[in-house]
Amino acid sequence: MMHDLLQFDTELFLKIHRGLSNGFFDWIMPLLRNRFFWSPLYLFIVIFCIKQYKKAGLYIIGGVLVTFAMGDIIASRIIKPNVARVRPCNEVRLADQIIHRVPCGSGKSFPSAHATNHFGIAVFLIGVFYRKWKAILPIGILWAAVISFAQVYVGVHYPIDVFCGMLLGITIGLLTTFIYYKVKPIS
Repeated sequence: MMHDLLQFDTELFLKIHRGLSNGFFDWIMPLLRNRFFWSPLYLFIVIFCIKQYKKAGLYIIGGVLVTFAMGDIIASRIIKPNVARVRPCNEVRLADQIIHRVPCGSGKSFPSAHATNHFGIAVFLIGVFYRKWKAILPIGILWAAVISFAQVYVGVHYPIDVFCGMLLGITIGLLTTFIYYKVKPIS
């Protein structure tokens, strides 16, 4: 069964990585998965939270940072070294099928820390702002999903890496949202 799942994962990876290949995606997907591309958004979130919510805004920023830290530690420092799945772009069996769109890196593949962190942050922000701004739900999920999809498209993660990273991120985002509501100051 595991062999069949991994075979399906590889086939789906190739359908996305090679099958959807086009000039526009080749240009946009490396940008979308680059953390510096999103720096203006992160800066906006910090300024918005401090300006609109004052002290409570610092708790929101703290919640984002805790979510990111938990996701990164669990995905990159605990799970990845223990699972030790090779990235598709480093997989010898796929060497002749990989389109090198970004540097591959030497890190492991499972789970995707990008998916973990972005879904975690999205779920946390949805949990904080949903009551006042319902549009954050589809925007937050779409944002995290696009970044995660880009990881597969550029060839650094398999779809299962991203899917499991998404589940882990959602779990962490829900946990940090729960913690946020327990510790935030009354506004």
